[in-house]
Amino acid sequence: MKQESVRRDGSPVGPGRPGDGDADPERSIRPADTGPALRDLLRLPPGEPVDLAVHDTSATPGFTGDKARAADEVEEMGEEAAELQERLHAASTAGDRRRLLLVLQGMDTSGKGGTVKHVISRLNPAGCRIRGFKAPTEEERSRHYLWRIGQALPMAGEIGIFDRSHYEDVLVPRVRNLVPAEVVERRYTEIRWWEESLVADGLTVVKVFLHIGREEQRERLLKRLNRPDKHWKFTPDDIADRALWPDYRQAYEVAMERCSSEAAPWYLVPADRKWYRNWAVGRLLLEHLREIDPRYPAADFDLDDARSRLGADS
Repeated sequence: MKQESVRRDGSPVGPGRPGDGDADPERSIRPADTGPALRDLLRLPPGEPVDLAVHDTSATPGFTGDKARAADEVEEMGEEAAELQERLHAASTAGDRRRLLLVLQGMDTSGKGGTVKHVISRLNPAGCRIRGFKAPTEEERSRHYLWRIGQALPMAGEIGIFDRSHYEDVLVPRVRNLVPAEVVERRYTEIRWWEESLVADGLTVVKVFLHIGREEQRERLLKRLNRPDKHWKFTPDDIADRALWPDYRQAYEVAMERCSSEAAPWYLVPADRKWYRNWAVGRLLLEHLREIDPRYPAADFDLDDARSRLGADS
């Protein structure tokens, strides 16, 4: 899964290898930054009520600087995340079951797809599982609602990214009254238990709510209408859903309160500023990869013997 890349100055990116000039291949990873972790600033405390109205959608918590600086930092973070991704994959070849799943949820136009594009810009696509979830198919409806989600989970050593997720199965049914209220209530408990069981099995779950303001959403929808190359992103249903904004907001608040846990908390990212949104999600991804801290597995063969045999092969 090796991916070669270069930094803006032309220098190579990626951890060194023993014998390639680097004494320790783990040392190319930058040390953790000082100051509070972004995850601590954006984390919604599990078990506490969620009120989206008190969170400024245009705020930039944890970041000081301008758009250009954010873009530079996104580039740097992507390089480090790519190095950690390679280590995660390498560790899986020796039986390490750890993997990571980034879940992106938010109102229409909050930037889920755009965030995915920026988050994976430096990652090796071979080690990523990206899945977008729309209305379930007839086959999917005939199974338990979590079945299709389970089919898309990342394998050991992989990074998974969901554009929408199993949370659609408590959001849309609640707002549109598609199933009885007691079914939605049961699903909250099922989702929380399911996520906790996955974390116990080595999956790091990073759930991000992209918090966009209603006026910002209106402007983005108008831009889609005014640009022929964006018409494919727009449907009349977008306007119908916008009319249900208060109901969807309440549905998100309940879902985040009921399905947040110490093992799999929710993170709220203000999404009116696209550049901050990309920076914040990239930062959350990097912090969790650093916490996993995957390591290259030790050689399970005789290095001296291998070198000797290669030296004699001339």
